[in-house]
Amino acid sequence: MAAAAAASIRERQTVALKRMLNFNVPHVKNSTGEPVWKVLIYDRFGQDIISPLLSVKELRDMGITLHLLLHSDRDPIPDVPAVYFVMPSEENIDRMCQDLRNQLYESYYLNFISAISRSKLEDIANAALAASAVAQVAKVFDQYLNFITLEDDMFVLCNQNKELVSYRAINRPDITDTEMETVMDTIVDSLFCFFVTLGAVPIIRCSRGTAAEMVAVKLDKKLRENLRDARNSLFTGDTLGAGQFSFQRPLLVLVDRNIDLATPLHHTWTYQALVHDVLDFHLNRVNLEESSGVENSPAGARPKRKNKKSYDLTPVDKFWQKHKGSPFPEVAESVQQELESYRAQEDEVKRLKSIMGLEGEDEGAISMLSDNTAKLTSAVSSLPELLEKKRLIDLHTNVATAVLEHIKARKLDVYFEYEEKIMSKTTLDKSLLDIISDPDAGTPEDKMRLFLIYYISAQQAPSEADLEQYKKALTDAGCNLNPLQYIKQWKAFAKMASAPASYGNTTTKSMGLLSRVMNTGSQFVMEGVKNLVLKQQNLPVTRILDNLMEMKSNPETDDYRYFDPKMLRGNDSSVPRNKNPFQEGKQGKHILYGCSELFNATQFIKQLSQLGQK
Repeated sequence: MAAAAAASIRERQTVALKRMLNFNVPHVKNSTGEPVWKVLIYDRFGQDIISPLLSVKELRDMGITLHLLLHSDRDPIPDVPAVYFVMPSEENIDRMCQDLRNQLYESYYLNFISAISRSKLEDIANAALAASAVAQVAKVFDQYLNFITLEDDMFVLCNQNKELVSYRAINRPDITDTEMETVMDTIVDSLFCFFVTLGAVPIIRCSRGTAAEMVAVKLDKKLRENLRDARNSLFTGDTLGAGQFSFQRPLLVLVDRNIDLATPLHHTWTYQALVHDVLDFHLNRVNLEESSGVENSPAGARPKRKNKKSYDLTPVDKFWQKHKGSPFPEVAESVQQELESYRAQEDEVKRLKSIMGLEGEDEGAISMLSDNTAKLTSAVSSLPELLEKKRLIDLHTNVATAVLEHIKARKLDVYFEYEEKIMSKTTLDKSLLDIISDPDAGTPEDKMRLFLIYYISAQQAPSEADLEQYKKALTDAGCNLNPLQYIKQWKAFAKMASAPASYGNTTTKSMGLLSRVMNTGSQFVMEGVKNLVLKQQNLPVTRILDNLMEMKSNPETDDYRYFDPKMLRGNDSSVPRNKNPFQEGKQGKHILYGCSELFNATQFIKQLSQLGQK
């Protein structure tokens, strides 16, 4: 989605959450005095929205002394106000009514992640009346925050019920119309909340005959109805800080996953993508199992349990912000450089300390002392900064080492390079069968991913005889063939619809190994790992977005439908006469990415496998 927004969606959602935690009054940063102490009660949905944006420390600064799950056992705290942040579901409403009856808190600020229906609101009112707690219910708010922001310009629609809107859910052959409606409504509700938070009504484009079109029709209708109700419209007035917007409205491009099934299976080579692919990385937090090393334990003793460690990879982490898009060998080199510069700073502090301890009346020492006092003072004042630097270096050393173990054990550099060649139709240097049959190259899943990319990208499907040979090699390598079964059906169906997606002709270059990281003094033993440099990829989604933003005529996008919820009559698909490209001033394009669910290749293969089961 291309959006012309001055403030990032991350900032906007954070501001909205802080306002809510401040009893729905705008939060002023430098207000003196103690905050009002309060408890925060959320459900799992609320927890997922808050946790990538606000740390425990930030919550405490806002006066949150305690944050508890709605459905946990909670003791009464009668002299403290409670801020609720939950979905308006039946069971949540029941539990809130129970809280009112049990008089758990001094006052109740009820905030719904998504809009609450009239009938459920009446249930709460009745419960408050019955519990004589009407005066204690201070405010009831619809927050329209039903989406999760992971980065400045990236969001996902949901996490808790993601199987409801998953690729599998939408593409399973036995889905009923009613189930499909529910999936579409869930997606539309989140997108509607996203635009309320963004403060703008988009122009919507989508391909025909896909789930994307169903979402577009419903979203257009929902936005239209809201704009028509002038008194209650969410897109007017100052609440949205309309002044932050340039004159151009955002363009929302809705794309169906089926236009490109190869990219989510593709092995990756940049830091963030690798972390997501090979580690347990979820809502900006990575969980690592740290091997506790070989201990001198007596024979027959139980092996030591692995320690689990979690790290948050957030926008505050400067190293992560700078290097998450870099090729992996470059990241290893940068961690090493950071470590060396940290050690140099640390040595300087130690040297100054030892000089300060000089004794005797040596004149040279005395004059050095006065120079060094100033230096030491500045060194000591930079200590907190130094400690933070050390924490980040340790964090990235651990994360990068864990990634490197996977790269080396599974030859992921070989897979990445080979798949890039397949997708860009470059001549292949070795046969696909050799890689599939090589017991040292990758896991059964790696081999399946590689073969599916080959199968999806092939202009001409392999002959039945060749396919049988590949299937045998895959089975011998321990692969489950269900995903291939599904992709075969999908390809036969897609073939009737259109030609296979093209991935541009790009290749990766191998640059020889990195000298710095190869030094024996490095933390990272990169021996045998290729130093591949990334080339610009031109993936289907990129091309589609480019065509639609630039208003270019292209067979790929010429039949995309056009919706403008602000136009009085929705005369379907009429692309307007005004053909100004969508850009934001001199900065060029400003693009926000969203998805209904964020999966890695392992999770995607699992969904394809379920779809391919007979």
